[in-house]
Amino acid sequence: MSGDERDRQAEQTGSGSRRPGGAAAVTKAVIPVAGLGTRFLPATKATPKEMLPVVDKPAIQYVVEEAVEAGLSDVLLVTGRNKDAIENHFDRAWELEAALEKKGDEHRLRRVQKSQVLGDIHYVRQGDPRGLGHAVLCGAQHVGNEAFAVMLGDDLIDQRDPLLPAMLDVQKRYGGSVIALIEVDPAQINMYGCAAVEPAEDDVMRVSDLVEKPEPASAPSNLAIIGRYVLHPAVFDVLRETPPGRGGEIQLTDALKTLAGRPADEGGGVHAVVFRGRRYDTGDRLDYLRTTVSLASERSDLGADFRAFLREFVASLPPETDGDDTRSGS
Repeated sequence: MSGDERDRQAEQTGSGSRRPGGAAAVTKAVIPVAGLGTRFLPATKATPKEMLPVVDKPAIQYVVEEAVEAGLSDVLLVTGRNKDAIENHFDRAWELEAALEKKGDEHRLRRVQKSQVLGDIHYVRQGDPRGLGHAVLCGAQHVGNEAFAVMLGDDLIDQRDPLLPAMLDVQKRYGGSVIALIEVDPAQINMYGCAAVEPAEDDVMRVSDLVEKPEPASAPSNLAIIGRYVLHPAVFDVLRETPPGRGGEIQLTDALKTLAGRPADEGGGVHAVVFRGRRYDTGDRLDYLRTTVSLASERSDLGADFRAFLREFVASLPPETDGDDTRSGS
């Protein structure tokens, strides 16, 4: 399809504002939230892990706020069974609002109302849990023939260190797709997707290869993929042809590897932004606790008292000894 044909199709589908040169501005974000959250059982038996609070907001709200602040006001949540609480959170709560209004509690009323006016939020179900690539593919009909962002809820990006605007700018300049990378301890690269790169400019890299969770000895770098992507719509056709990879799932990393080797006029080319800002991981229990403590410590309304408590609490702890913990988390 030619550039003119793409522009005509985008106009017919109402793709939004235009960038210089006729390309459509990126306005859509796809956020997969269909995971089972098994690392947090039994808390996630009836509550989606994305609804677990980070201080006093569910984790998913941080991600949606980040999308909207970056100009991505059209948000598609790819959900699954037992995720109704997410839809309810972004919907009106008439009884609660009426009760708060009657009490004159304007502060909490505004905070409750914020989640329902963040953006234009849509939902689609991922019927079978077939991996991140399949979850992204579930958004094909909604996204259409436009570049779009994918945001994973396990990664929270500090609003003081915005990442998405930089990625959107790289996609605007280079086209193709853009991923976010961080430097990690080489011994831990087997926990991530990994990129082989060559410099393009400053913290922008050109990606030549991608490997999902490589062994440290064979990893092409210590640059790990984190949960922010800006993708060319050509990724949908690639995902349809991508066989199950690691873990028997359709891996987004495998599709991006294919796109990295394709010419630009076929939607190919992958660039990367190396992120050096503050990122919080909520993907397992320990990282979730670290995230909550970090953010609570910096809150203007809680931080001073909470930091004082932490100092006193840590000072009161007995010296560590192996095997001394008698309180099981099971």
